[in-house]
Amino acid sequence: MSTMMGIAGAGTMGRGMAETALLAGFSVVMIDINAELAGKGYEAVAGSLARGVERGRITPEHMTSALGRLTVGAIYDLLSGCEVVIEAVAENIEVKKQVLSSVSAVVSKDALLGSNTSSLSISEMSLAVRNPERFCGIHFFNPVPVMKLVEIIPGERTRADTVDRAVDLCRKLGKTPVTVRESPGFIVNRLLCPLMNEAAYLVMEGVASRQDIDTAMKLGANHPIGPLALADLVGIDVLYAIMDVLYREFGDPKYRPCPILKDMVEVGHLGRKTGQGFFTY
Repeated sequence: MSTMMGIAGAGTMGRGMAETALLAGFSVVMIDINAELAGKGYEAVAGSLARGVERGRITPEHMTSALGRLTVGAIYDLLSGCEVVIEAVAENIEVKKQVLSSVSAVVSKDALLGSNTSSLSISEMSLAVRNPERFCGIHFFNPVPVMKLVEIIPGERTRADTVDRAVDLCRKLGKTPVTVRESPGFIVNRLLCPLMNEAAYLVMEGVASRQDIDTAMKLGANHPIGPLALADLVGIDVLYAIMDVLYREFGDPKYRPCPILKDMVEVGHLGRKTGQGFFTY
């Protein structure tokens, strides 16, 4: 019998986690705040799997089997039988705490609980979790089916065996886990987001064109993607939220979010997911 994994949030990250788990043989329950959003999540997973069939990565039978193990809906009770549930909602600590509180109320006391937060405090979120010793950060990277890394972040009350379970989960999903002491931005975003933020300052100051900034970093630093295109992939709103957390938590002006990011968020230019960011898609 396959492991049952729950995902709270059917957005970009939740969908990616669902697809990854399905292809690893898991059964998946993915919920969102309403049936429409949950349904869109299902269609996105189905569409991605269909592209995998077209490109010869998986067989039609594998796709049918995977989708047969995916349940979506808008009710927390659907998660009650899950052995592991990962929260993947907006990068807002109050929203995350509310979701985690609701999740921990319906799952068994032994279920592994995780948050896919990219920068927020695991210890603070754990205050909303029943039996917080079984809760930790389990941070995937976008696009989840492609990116191999997962950051595992224990909070103050996380048990050692919870970390071991999270590490084992990641390996079963075909990922490479690293364990990180709780600190704003963890490893990757603490290093990477200031780079994207600084690229935004270059745009704002008119130092170079957007295309030339990205070309410079691809050819001058051997980066596979430029920092502005990466910001569009990550989401301008996500980048802004992470920089805001780093700035508030460390109080260091080097983390001050570039004003252009706030402007872009306010007009809805969030990157690839809206068709407009630093570049047009």
